[in-house]
Amino acid sequence: QVQLMESGGASVQAGGSLRLSCAVSGYTLRPDFMAWFRQAPGKGREGVAAIGRHATTTYADSVKGRFTISEDNAKNTLYLQMDSLKPEDTAVYYCAARNGQTWSPLERAAYSDWGQGTQVTVSS
Repeated sequence: QVQLMESGGASVQAGGSLRLSCAVSGYTLRPDFMAWFRQAPGKGREGVAAIGRHATTTYADSVKGRFTISEDNAKNTLYLQMDSLKPEDTAVYYCAARNGQTWSPLERAAYSDWGQGTQVTVSS
């Protein structure tokens, strides 16, 4: 049974940092793509960062230079390091995974497996 479980969400002040973790289990092999999405109140779920099987990364323009996606294959864990946080980064953050190729790694519809989300709140 595939399972993704996020942790690390918290309340921080603007300019601060957080690291989110996502424990991934139930896959026979490492998924072809893993990603972080976020959903702010009243808004749709948007892709933040994705990492492919060969460690290629993709970032949303809004987080480039501030967020870093990485993974620890030995621990089956996906990370999102978030620096220089802004109030507009406030959202529920979700990790997601998929098998197979996609040319749109930040598209919500590309992913079939999701975690339950973790809240990040950034105050000004």
